[in-house]
Amino acid sequence: MNRFLMTHGTGVYVGSFDPITNGHCDIIQRASSLFQRLVVGIGHNTQKTPFFDIKERCELISLVCKELGDNIEVQPFTGLAVKFARSVGANVLVRGLRTESDYVLEMQMAMMNMTLSSEIETIFIPTRQDLSHISSSLVKEVALLGGNVSKLVPGIVYQKLRQKSDKEGASKPAARK
Repeated sequence: MNRFLMTHGTGVYVGSFDPITNGHCDIIQRASSLFQRLVVGIGHNTQKTPFFDIKERCELISLVCKELGDNIEVQPFTGLAVKFARSVGANVLVRGLRTESDYVLEMQMAMMNMTLSSEIETIFIPTRQDLSHISSSLVKEVALLGGNVSKLVPGIVYQKLRQKSDKEGASKPAARK
């Protein structure tokens, strides 16, 4: 175990994780060293159409998290992140930051979460610089267009993305010449 492990407490890292990327894994691994228990909450973003359904994401993320730490749990949730955090006994929300623009949005969400539930704190963990360009949206787009995303996501996720994007491509009508 990491020498910085807290002796108590549960943290929650929420997101849609569609798909989980190496950037997410970096945050999960580092956050898991800060808490006795880290719950990865897989939510539904109402502003996005999911590529993987919630069951697929839970299965993939559970497989990936087995490799990252033994104090990590994966759970689906709906609704507000602060309500989910309370339901699992957490008092800290973990948020990852990739870029300056993430910071602006994440600060707004942190302030709203504080308004909704003052007993739950938000901490920010910046992703490593070599992973800061990776987003789930870009990974999906590149995969659907036939690009190689094997260096951007865990191996099992890459396999599932390829299978699913092959099916998606096969179900679309062929382009006219």
